[in-house]
Amino acid sequence: MTQHKPQLSFWQIWNMSFGFLGIQFGFELQNSNVSRIFETLGANKDEIPILWIAAPLTGLLVQPIVGYISDRTWHPYWGRRRPFFFIGAILATVALVFMPNSPTLWVAGGMLWIMDASINISMEPFRAFVGDKLPPAQRTSGFAMQSFFIGTGSVIAALLPWVFKNWFGLSNTAESGVIPDSVKWSFYTGAFAFLAAVMYTVFTTKEFPPESIEKLKKKIEKPLLQMA
Repeated sequence: MTQHKPQLSFWQIWNMSFGFLGIQFGFELQNSNVSRIFETLGANKDEIPILWIAAPLTGLLVQPIVGYISDRTWHPYWGRRRPFFFIGAILATVALVFMPNSPTLWVAGGMLWIMDASINISMEPFRAFVGDKLPPAQRTSGFAMQSFFIGTGSVIAALLPWVFKNWFGLSNTAESGVIPDSVKWSFYTGAFAFLAAVMYTVFTTKEFPPESIEKLKKKIEKPLLQMA
């Protein structure tokens, strides 16, 4: 028997999608500023594409693993997807704060791996959230709301170094080997936005239990039995 999913209101869809605003802060700050951080720490332009290989590789590895595990997760309070929102947000926040303070190039390269993995831990379950929470007739609205927050987060995060330079007077340049204050504070702001937005979704949205707890247990136990 298929579980009936009730229609959600505009604000319920808003709440369940709001975390994407913070996730996109993390991705946009990474995409817009990490190459600059690498160059500041001494990377040659020819080395930057090699350092950037972390992003696609991390996504290829993390997304299917997190998707597989979250499909087989259920907690009476945290639900199925929200544990991964929470864990990814904490890790990504730490990585966003540490990234512009990397003392060496190899540390910055490692932080890119950690940051990208952490963002993917939060992001992959958010995609599945639409199918979990919304009936078929509302899924287009759910994906549209996510797209709205993705676009909004991208624009704001991309503007942050300019905002800190022109509105708050922070320097956008620094001596050799030092990350400018405008970039540092952009990452600090992004870390706060990531954590706040994802936690907002975690604490304002509940998840439906699986149709059959026993069926879920069998789904979890089956791979374990096959490996035994």
